[in-house]
Amino acid sequence: MSWIDWIVVGAYLTWMVWDGVRMSRNTTELEGYLLASRSLPWWAVGLSVMATQLSAITMVSTTGQGYAEGMKFVQFYFGLPLAMIVLAVTVVPFFTRARVYTAYEYLEQRFDLKTRTLTAFLFLVSRGLSCSVVVAAPSLILSIVLGWNLTLTVLLIGVPTVIYTIVGGVQAVTWTDVKQMVIIILGVLAAVVILILGLPDGMSLGQALHVAGAVGKTQALDFRFDLTERYTLWSGLIGGMFLSMAYFGCDQSQVQRYLTAKSVKEGRQSLFMSAYFKIPLQALILLTGVLMFVFFLFNKGPMLFNRAPLESVQTGPRAAEYQALDEEYGRAFETRKSAAQALASAVDNTDAKAAFTKADADVRGVRQRATKLVREATNTQYADVNFVFPSFVVTYMPIGFVGLIIAAIFAAAMSSIAAELNALATATVIDVYKRHIKPTGADSHYLMVSKWATGLWGLFVCVMAIYAVQLGSLIEVVNRYGSYFYGSILGVFVLAIGLKRANGHGAFAGLVVGMTTVWLVATFTRVEFLWLNVVGAVAVTVAGLVVSELTGGPRRQAA
Repeated sequence: MSWIDWIVVGAYLTWMVWDGVRMSRNTTELEGYLLASRSLPWWAVGLSVMATQLSAITMVSTTGQGYAEGMKFVQFYFGLPLAMIVLAVTVVPFFTRARVYTAYEYLEQRFDLKTRTLTAFLFLVSRGLSCSVVVAAPSLILSIVLGWNLTLTVLLIGVPTVIYTIVGGVQAVTWTDVKQMVIIILGVLAAVVILILGLPDGMSLGQALHVAGAVGKTQALDFRFDLTERYTLWSGLIGGMFLSMAYFGCDQSQVQRYLTAKSVKEGRQSLFMSAYFKIPLQALILLTGVLMFVFFLFNKGPMLFNRAPLESVQTGPRAAEYQALDEEYGRAFETRKSAAQALASAVDNTDAKAAFTKADADVRGVRQRATKLVREATNTQYADVNFVFPSFVVTYMPIGFVGLIIAAIFAAAMSSIAAELNALATATVIDVYKRHIKPTGADSHYLMVSKWATGLWGLFVCVMAIYAVQLGSLIEVVNRYGSYFYGSILGVFVLAIGLKRANGHGAFAGLVVGMTTVWLVATFTRVEFLWLNVVGAVAVTVAGLVVSELTGGPRRQAA
């Protein structure tokens, strides 16, 4: 990067830390620190909700997903607007009027302590693991740009975020989120504009998308009902709706956002903002990936984008094999480039489409063999998709814009990390420390413990982030983590809020049955992870009702 880009990134980091620290006013009491005294406007809460979701994983991995597989990942979000409607009618007024700090407090009021504790524990595990993936994504960027050790880059992104989250609490998280959303959107738009300007002379955007569409990159809808297919209209509408209801209705990192709103009405409006804008924003980010695919049809990129492990392969015993593949890739690239140019010039030519499809398959075949070779030679779970966007940014973006994109990735990372650390600390203090370790104490004591908890969780996610980068597409990893837990947690809240016959014995047993069922389905079947949210919710609800009836319903437990 040039010195101009470094100035842009440095100015952004300085601004965010300073802005977060100055938000420490009005955080001398526990409610002000954890819930901003329930005083924030709906638009700020709404932007914070969106910023929490739109992590650096979205910037890095979703663009890579668009490059590799096209637009079909957008189906993942089709259930989100439906979920927001359900939650706005049910959960938002419920939690707001209950005056709780965490969603899990209510479970003890409704059921018992064991159900609250187990649910909070599952949240802490799932969110702690997911947050580590959120830290890993921008660390990949910095490791490429700076050539630094991954541990150092993890600390570089994690430490400033932990500092302003510890000092400023949820006020700092929310108001820095607002500013970070602006940076993120500007960064995405800048990338799209530069990709369009980078098309070959005489090629229109329509022609470029037609070429991408020839290999299925622009196909956004799959109407098949197939539980073993990852992204379809039905997995998005049904599985995605269950995942969104669990995430926004039961995950403390989201519940805490709308608990900071001034009223029930403003809490609802904050969720509707995501319902209106999430799908278009995700489609734009995926389109960035599709345009990168077109860009690399005419500009030769590397055979493999993740360059870190390749030096040992190129100098090792399989160097000749790798070199032969690289030469084959060069020939296949030129053939595909010519085929792409012919297809763009003759849009309706069936033969041109067939030639391009075959040429693209040949390029993908070479890359797949190269990936297999690297995995065998290095004995690692080598992954490539997360490195496509950062490679494009540092190699092809103009001076100044590189700094903007890196700042946007920082913004996306810091907004999500701060919100999740704040939520992890809140659940740790309210549901574990205050409930089990020190039930009585001054606000100042719990405030101090909250800050310590934030720091300790920050340390945990930074350590785990070092291992997360080898797990494949990060956007899928974080949602796969969530899908193992979210359906079961959602089922507990369905029992609590919607089914009066359920009791604490049923809720606890249902939660155990749900988690066990999800594990069995995930381990021994080919059912894709989005459907695990449905499996968990249904298993918990059914088992919870059965056990509740066997134990006499709520009256016997109360007696």
